[in-house]
Amino acid sequence: MLDSNIKAQLKAYLERLVAPIELIASLDGSAKSAEVRELLREVAELSDKVTVREDGSNARKPSFAIVKQGDTPRVHFAGIPMGHEFTSLVLALLQVSGYAPKLEAAQIEQIKAIEGKFSFETFISLSCHNCPDVVQALNTLAVLNPGFDATMIDGALFQEEVERRQIMGVPAIYLNGAHFGQGRMSLEEILAKIDTGAAERDAAKLNEKEAFDVLVVGGGPSGAAAAIYAARKGIRTGVVADRFGGQVLDTLGIENFISVKATEGPKLAAALDQHVRDYEVDVMNLQRVAALVPAAQPGGLHEVELASGAKLKSRALILATGARWREMNVPGEAEYKNKGVAFCPHCDGPLFKGKRVAVIGGGNSGVEAAIDLAGIVSHVTLLEFGDAMRADAVLQNKLRSLPNVTVILQAQTTEVVGDGQKVNGLRYKDRSSGVEHLVELEGIFVQIGLLPNTDFARDVIKLSPRGEIEVNERGETSVPGIFASGDATTVPFKQIIIAMGEGAKASLGAFDYLIRTQAQ
Repeated sequence: MLDSNIKAQLKAYLERLVAPIELIASLDGSAKSAEVRELLREVAELSDKVTVREDGSNARKPSFAIVKQGDTPRVHFAGIPMGHEFTSLVLALLQVSGYAPKLEAAQIEQIKAIEGKFSFETFISLSCHNCPDVVQALNTLAVLNPGFDATMIDGALFQEEVERRQIMGVPAIYLNGAHFGQGRMSLEEILAKIDTGAAERDAAKLNEKEAFDVLVVGGGPSGAAAAIYAARKGIRTGVVADRFGGQVLDTLGIENFISVKATEGPKLAAALDQHVRDYEVDVMNLQRVAALVPAAQPGGLHEVELASGAKLKSRALILATGARWREMNVPGEAEYKNKGVAFCPHCDGPLFKGKRVAVIGGGNSGVEAAIDLAGIVSHVTLLEFGDAMRADAVLQNKLRSLPNVTVILQAQTTEVVGDGQKVNGLRYKDRSSGVEHLVELEGIFVQIGLLPNTDFARDVIKLSPRGEIEVNERGETSVPGIFASGDATTVPFKQIIIAMGEGAKASLGAFDYLIRTQAQ
């Protein structure tokens, strides 16, 4: 199952095992159980600190637990953790043996101090690039606190359970049998939900912070670049972000980042995070901005109000809040989100294997999604509002060569239809004839562009009709001392590399502003 290169790498990792561990398998006579048996055997052959037992009693078969000898199993894998989840397996092997997770001491103490019984189940797909973050975070909790246990469940392998729970998006997280969360969640986000006093403690700490010279609002590529450029000037720099990494965390393949032939969004986000932390930047993650209060005069302090109630002050602000997926805003869309309405074909596509789906949008994202889904589902219907698709010609040619894809132009989606539990259809109007049609299907993937995250600034700075922050060639907004960069602005062409350059430019502009206002 494992090729020679992977075995060599895994053997090197297993040399770091601290204490002996057991892999306890729960198997049946299926082909998948045979694959799990082979995987565990190959792992055990690479280290004399790993043994395999096949006397597990887990009702999910195939599955296996990783446990330190003499301890109680708390880390479980229901399925075969390959693909994106192979890293989750490696980390679990090391951490269960006693290898310390890479966390700050304060966070480890916070985890160990949580009281109660927390049994987590995470439904994943092996093609999901967001799922490993959740699996690894929950496994870490189970390793550090005996009150936790965590199970990864491959939704494609346990379809009956997926159908019973009406799971139509991954990662889908359950706590003690009840739905806990949907989509990518970091360890910090999970802790914030289960440690209810953490938010108040964090708000109190934030209120005590001194004013910054430059405060960057947003932690995507643009915000990271802005923070690095500011910190390199030797000034007091902070980053406050709803989710450090931003939209990049939801991006799978990145092949147009110059000098890097190919990478994945989460890897780039991790590199950005590390680069920012290499400098003396105060990173305040999981903090949503609620409002801005601009300085009364140039050179004064701007104030950022957070949803937690905390307030931060800074002489200059750089707004790099990015954008989010644009929604259709039609009846039924909100009701059936994660019940058939999805936004990530790479993550959720495998859950629709053999089913009928629609893709909304004929740009590059929509056509790429339709091409990917066509290899999984029984049929794809692509609906484009205009009279022609906007995707690159090479993508359109590929799409039209696929036998299980139908393209409908001049189609205005009017309603998402369902049975109360999940999607079973979509209504659209033919814009040329005015006739309305119903397409029977099980899934809808929305790929119609982005919406800037600028609601908090609407009454403070000048926005374009599309809600983007208007900036000049220096990244300045309509308010002195407030700059902006990236996908939230009017700068055209929403690309990672452009956002980074704009972040650097806005940071240089902010530094120049600070020098000039100091001199007055």
